[in-house]
Amino acid sequence: MSVSIEPSALEQLVASGPPRDVPDVFSADCPSRVVLEHVTSRWGVLVLAALIDGTHRFSALRRQVGGVSEKMLAQTLQALERDGFVHREAYPVIPPRVEYSLTPLGEGAARRVWELACWIGGSLPDVFEARATYDAAH
Repeated sequence: MSVSIEPSALEQLVASGPPRDVPDVFSADCPSRVVLEHVTSRWGVLVLAALIDGTHRFSALRRQVGGVSEKMLAQTLQALERDGFVHREAYPVIPPRVEYSLTPLGEGAARRVWELACWIGGSLPDVFEARATYDAAH
C-alpha cells in the first residue's frame, strides 16, 4: 500500500501551513532536515514525550524510554540540547546530578510529536489491517 499526496492536497497543506519563506524541507540540502531527523527519530520522539511531564534525571529517562541504550539516550539528549529543544542542568555535587527539561521551543515540538504518537497508537488496528491486506497480496 502506497500513500501519496495529490498535488492539489499538497498545495492546500502548503497554503494553510507556514509561510512560504520557511525552509523547503523537500529540498535535499535543506538544513531543517537534520533537525527534523532529531525530533522525529524513534528516540527523539520518546525523549521529548517523556519530558512533557517535567524535569527528569538521565536514569529516570532511561527507565521511562524502554529499550534505549545509555549511548543512544546520551546522543539523543545531546542532539536535542544542541538544537535548543532540551535544557541540561548539571549540579556541582558528588555524585554528579544532571537534570533534563524542555525549553519553550522543545515544549512545542514535544506536544506535536506526542500528538502524532498518540494518533499512531489509536490507528494501530487500521495499520495492522493494511499490513495484512498488503501481505496477502504480495
